Amino acid sequence: MNKEFKLPDVGEGLTEADIVSWHVKPGDTIEDGQVIVEIETAKAVVELPSPYSGTVTGLLVEEGQTVDVGAPIIAVDVSGANGAAEQAATEQAAAEPAAAAEAPAEPETAKPEAAAGAPPERQAVLVGYGVKPGSTTRRARKKPPTRPGSYPSSPAMPGSSQQGPPPPVTPRALAKPPVRRLARDLGVDLAGLRGSGPEGSVTRDDVQRAAGDASVRSGYPEAAAGDERQGAATASQQGTEERIPVRGVRKHTAAAMVASAFTAPHVTEFLQVDVTDMMAAVRRARELPEFAEVKVSPLLFVAKALLVAIGRHPMANSSWDEAAQEIVVKRYVNLGIAVAAERGLLVPNVKGAQALSLAGLARALDELAATARAGKATPGDLTGGTITITNVGVFGVDAGTPILTPGEAAILAFGQVRDMPWVHQGELAVRKVTTLSLSFDHRIIDGALGSAVLRDVGSMLEDPVRMLAWS
Repeated sequence: MNKEFKLPDVGEGLTEADIVSWHVKPGDTIEDGQVIVEIETAKAVVELPSPYSGTVTGLLVEEGQTVDVGAPIIAVDVSGANGAAEQAATEQAAAEPAAAAEAPAEPETAKPEAAAGAPPERQAVLVGYGVKPGSTTRRARKKPPTRPGSYPSSPAMPGSSQQGPPPPVTPRALAKPPVRRLARDLGVDLAGLRGSGPEGSVTRDDVQRAAGDASVRSGYPEAAAGDERQGAATASQQGTEERIPVRGVRKHTAAAMVASAFTAPHVTEFLQVDVTDMMAAVRRARELPEFAEVKVSPLLFVAKALLVAIGRHPMANSSWDEAAQEIVVKRYVNLGIAVAAERGLLVPNVKGAQALSLAGLARALDELAATARAGKATPGDLTGGTITITNVGVFGVDAGTPILTPGEAAILAFGQVRDMPWVHQGELAVRKVTTLSLSFDHRIIDGALGSAVLRDVGSMLEDPVRMLAWS
């Protein structure tokens, strides 16, 4: 007996996921709870366990394919593993009609929904598994009303002596809106495609396969037989362009950044800081036993300084509730750290960072970054942040104007630390200098508050002892 495992909603109403890699193949024997596939959502890479024990009879989707939530992804023969249970269930199901036949018959009552032309009743199903086939029946189109004096059945035009056949109607290809948008972006004519999806619908893979075939591109006409220059130009364009599907983390990040940039009014301030003493404190901390086997970097002190500054200015750790027209000040700090991973930019966050010691914060940052770079960050790691730090200095960049993480009021950019001429104690000297950039939501944080937060962070990095005094 074959059972199909449908792609579940792994959290927060996600509608699709990409198949990253299969951990099983047809013919493999699997157990209930065994990890069978790795998927990538807009939030994270997630490992899915099998809900069945049995033998894999088929992988219904390929690696790299985008799958809608509720679509079957694997078929498992459970007859060998759960034969007794399945047989008992089958016998019980067979016994129910017999019992019903022995019961006295009751007069049937016609239900309103059973009337001709009425759609079947929508039935509740599990979250993430779509709706049952009966609920997708389309209603019949209503015919437009006939105006008085008109002749709807007459195809002839006034003054015409002949009635020719009506022009042929080209059927509209069956495809979802995202697929149509992809086809439009790639210049693919859907009318010329044979869909491989349910009921002949055109899928993303159909469009992407067709994108390489010049014969179905609507935006690029074929070169004339004798036009060598046009043919050479077309070949040159095809050989030097690459199209990368926007999926997973990149798709989510793009949507989030657009939403943030056009929702919250951004303001960015900059501050150059002499961090010579901070760099000495970093070297000293690396020698302490409390930091054994933990990476101690300048980012650790920047994070601690920001946490202390938030304690002094709680409004910086807040969000804007548009529906309620309220500012939500959060007394906890879930500190987000932007991580450049292979899958794209991720912003996992340390939950309750304000309560951690310096050594505890170092371990949390180290573990969080390692998990994100390995592609193992969970949706829980990537949600719920309250304020973010982005370390652009690791890329050799001095400063930038970071965009707010949606739902947060501020983000701090930490530039590279480099030797610069600096006036120190009245004399010109070579010092370790960095640039801090603070972007903030001007609906919540005005210039005075933003400047105070940035100045406090800078003061603590100039003199780390202030962290102890202000904590």
